[in-house]
Amino acid sequence: MSSTDPIPLSPTFNSHSFLKPEIIFESPEIMAVNKPSGLLTLPDRFDGELQSLRGLLMKYHGHAYTIHRLDRDTSGLIIFGKTLEAQQHYTKQFEERKVEKTYLGLVMGRMEQESGTLDQPIAEHPTVKGKMSVQRQGRHAVTHFTLLETFSKYSLLSFRIETGRTHQIRVHMHNAGHPIACDPIYGNAAPILLSAIKKNFNLAKSAEEERPLLNRLALHAWQLSLEDMQGNVLQLEAPLPKDMDACLKQFRKWSK
Repeated sequence: MSSTDPIPLSPTFNSHSFLKPEIIFESPEIMAVNKPSGLLTLPDRFDGELQSLRGLLMKYHGHAYTIHRLDRDTSGLIIFGKTLEAQQHYTKQFEERKVEKTYLGLVMGRMEQESGTLDQPIAEHPTVKGKMSVQRQGRHAVTHFTLLETFSKYSLLSFRIETGRTHQIRVHMHNAGHPIACDPIYGNAAPILLSAIKKNFNLAKSAEEERPLLNRLALHAWQLSLEDMQGNVLQLEAPLPKDMDACLKQFRKWSK
């Protein structure tokens, strides 16, 4: 199997048979994977090992040592160690905030500010389990954003995060009044439809209902910059998944 082949899925992985995490870089130290949205980084109490990205990688390689995580619904770049020494080396960089992490995200509404910094502490929501919120007594969290493109009802931003708090970008953008598109926790779970942006949209006669342009969290872990075990700068990038890329192409065509 080459390093660019999709990882084969277990026959028990029926509920997510469309998920095919792709190795985009491999060395003796690490595997870098373009994680699909909807796939857990690690198994939880209710899912078997093969219901997670780590489980699939362990089947492929035999070892997959956790270095950092992505939310289930966030797609994109994540790395795993192939040895314990590599895990320790790269985990330390994340802990010491020496890794430069950049995300791409579609947010609701037209952003007016071209760039900025959101320096707002985050803690668990006081009443809603599994949700985070900006709170004075929360943990320090910093998100830098840059506006890349604006459309009629959405904006494309890049995010560079100094910290790695749970749901950090999602919480900060919700608090800023521009939640990530298709976010069921911090915004609106409704899918993005072409009919919402294209004038005189007509549904095909053969279709019973409109197929969404995007119906999952519009957030993608795009780039990582860090040092390998030899002290060289390693710059990695995960291409946008097909659904987000296709959605942006339609926006550029119909929604400027």
